[in-house]
This record gives sequence, C-alpha cells and structure tokens, in this order.
Amino acid sequence: MGEPVNESTIRRAPKSLLHDHLDGGLRPDTILEIADEIGHQLPAADGRGLSEWFVAGARARDINRYLATFEHTVAVMQRPGDLHRVAREAVLDLADDGVVYAETRFAPENHQQGGMSLDEVMESVLAGLDRGISDVESSGRAIDVNLIVCAMRQTDRSTEIAELVTRWRDLDPRVVGFDLAGPETGFPPTDHLAATDLVRRNLVHLTIHASEPPGTELISQALFCGAERIGHGIRLLDDIGTGPEGEPRLGPLARYVLDRQIPLEMAPSCHVQIGAVDSLEDHPLVQWHRMGFVVTVNTDNRLMSEVTVSSETAALARIHGLGWRELGELAVAGVRASFAPLERRREIVEDLMVPAYSALAGGDTDLGR
Repeated sequence: MGEPVNESTIRRAPKSLLHDHLDGGLRPDTILEIADEIGHQLPAADGRGLSEWFVAGARARDINRYLATFEHTVAVMQRPGDLHRVAREAVLDLADDGVVYAETRFAPENHQQGGMSLDEVMESVLAGLDRGISDVESSGRAIDVNLIVCAMRQTDRSTEIAELVTRWRDLDPRVVGFDLAGPETGFPPTDHLAATDLVRRNLVHLTIHASEPPGTELISQALFCGAERIGHGIRLLDDIGTGPEGEPRLGPLARYVLDRQIPLEMAPSCHVQIGAVDSLEDHPLVQWHRMGFVVTVNTDNRLMSEVTVSSETAALARIHGLGWRELGELAVAGVRASFAPLERRREIVEDLMVPAYSALAGGDTDLGR
C-alpha cells in the first residue's frame, strides 16, 4: 500500500526544477526590507499586500503587465549583498519544497543599476547559491542548484552576455547554460544569432524561451538557433490537432520535437496566467507526457504565480489523475533533461529518485523511460 498522493506527500518527494527565474522568486519580506533600506517605493506596505499585488499582475492575462511586476524585484537586486541574499534564500526555499536538483536563471545585465560589473554580479549570485547549498547540507539534506545566464532579447547585449557565460562556465561548474529571456513577441531569437552561435561554438548548453505569439514560429526559430531545450513551448498546441477518431495529429514541428525528444520546460500556472491556455484542466502537460514528449514541471516565477514545484505538481496530479509512477517519471525527466554532468544526473535518479518514488508507491516503480 503506497502513500496517498497529495500536496503534503508530494512536498516530501524529491523533485526537479529547470525553469525558475531568480528575480521571480523573492520572499515578499525580503523585498520590503531591501526596499526600505534603499528608499525604493513599493505598491504595498506589508508582505501579504505585496504578495497579492504581484499575483494580481500575473493573473491579469496580460503578458506586458506580468513582465512589469519585475520592476520591483529587480530594483532590490542591485547591491552585492542583496544578490547574495536573494540567491541564498532561493536555494533554501527550493530545498524546503523538496527540490533536489534545480537550475535557476537570471539576467546579469539587469543588475548593474548600482554600478556593479557583470563579473561582480556573477560573483554575488554564485556565492549566494553556494552559501544556500552549504546551509541545506548542514541541516542534513541535499540539493544541487546550477545557474543559467540569460540575455535580454529586447536589448543589444546578447553577444556580451554570451561571452560572459562562456568565460564563467570555465570558472565555476555551477554555470551550466545560456538563455534568451524577456519579451518574445517582436524579438525573435534569430535576432541574436551571433550570441547563440558563440555559445554553441564554445559548447555551452542553450535553452531559449518560446511561449508567446506568433507561437510555433518562435519555437522553430529557437531550434534553428540550436536550443537543446525550449522554455515553455506551450504554443506547440498550434501544431497538434485531432484526427477523425479523436487521436492526436502532429504537425511537422510537434513531430520533430517528439522524435528528437527535445525537452519542454513547462510552467502550467504561468501558461494559464498569460492566457496561453484557459485553465489547468486544459493544460496539455500530462497528455503530452503520456504521448511520449519530454515535459518537465516548472514554476517560472514562484512569487508572481504564487506557486511551488509541489503545488504545481499536486494540482496536475489532482486534475489529471497522476499516481506515483507518473509523478516519478516527471521528476526524473527534469533531471535527465538538465545541464548537469551525466554522472551527477545518474546519481540523482538512481540514488535519490528511484528509491523514493518506489517507497511512496509501496513497491517497485519503473522510472526507466
């Protein structure tokens, strides 16, 4: 007899996370404290009110309003100590949620308003991650957190950031990848071919956001740029139809993504909030997993979407009838699709995830897919 599937038991299970923005996961109290120190005006004066303001912005189903909320989180991440604190707290919060492997991402160019160099920004974040990991380990737990460096696609600094991540990849093993983030509509990834070519030539892992209109075109362009994973990828819905017997009918892009097993970094609540799907009931993540796509469960922005990996996973389990075997498969998919070294991926899956999900299921659980 296995454990019941609910948010409490899911929280105890080892989980993975590939798509989580550092500036989208701050603690409200941290924002309040730093804002008070630097004299930054916030839209609310207490933690509860501030949290509700961020969530309201995300639920407006307006991508521009959603992105505008980052004005206040980025504003309190302009000093070395503040970046260190935010990174450390992110690690602690993920560990408390049962995450054993995570990749957090951020855009260094957004954190120079106080005069820090790009290298100083990197040093502060990486030191904060290391401190957080050390604190988790001292409590008898374990977590791996690596860093993806983003360039903002609406600016002209992507080649500079690509050079930065290439240099830091050789300085710190926690720097594992490069991403193009920021507003997508009107800013296609092919505008940044010099940057994506540079990281590919230097064998840096590459993931690219592709979730806004015009939809499948951005996903195709991300693949053309050499993306190994797709950030979100929800607009692949436009290339998956229904046949005469109700069976899924894949267009050429969906077929390519499935056949090549290109991982999709999906964040269900975010996709509802930006209007890509109407509800979690309509979200295709579970259906696509059962069709054989490599899909992973992610938070995107924990503060704005008011989610954790556990809450997202529990919602999917409740709505779509997931048991421990499929929950284990989704957690394992995140580790196997990660940019961690192969040996470490195997260790996490074989030593942590397989035993844990087998125990939760009350017996052997095949997570080999």
